[in-house]
Amino acid sequence: MLVRNKYMRWGIWLLIAGVLLVLLGEYLKTQDTWYGGALTLGVVLFIAGFVLFFYSLLRKIDRRSLLRERRVEQQKNDSEGINP
Repeated sequence: MLVRNKYMRWGIWLLIAGVLLVLLGEYLKTQDTWYGGALTLGVVLFIAGFVLFFYSLLRKIDRRSLLRERRVEQQKNDSEGINP
């Protein structure tokens, strides 16, 4: 997987693991065996993966806006001849 952002990478892995555990839980449900643990853990992992994935997107947007603000401030300082 070529995802460089660690939060996005963990989010994707947890999403996949959550979906697989939910599918396993549904399969075990049809077999009339113990399935509650697999479903519960699958839902928890899916939610954690979604939160991490969403967090990685927010970090990316925030980083871009910070870099843009710094660039504008630097250009303003350069045009006024101010060196910090």
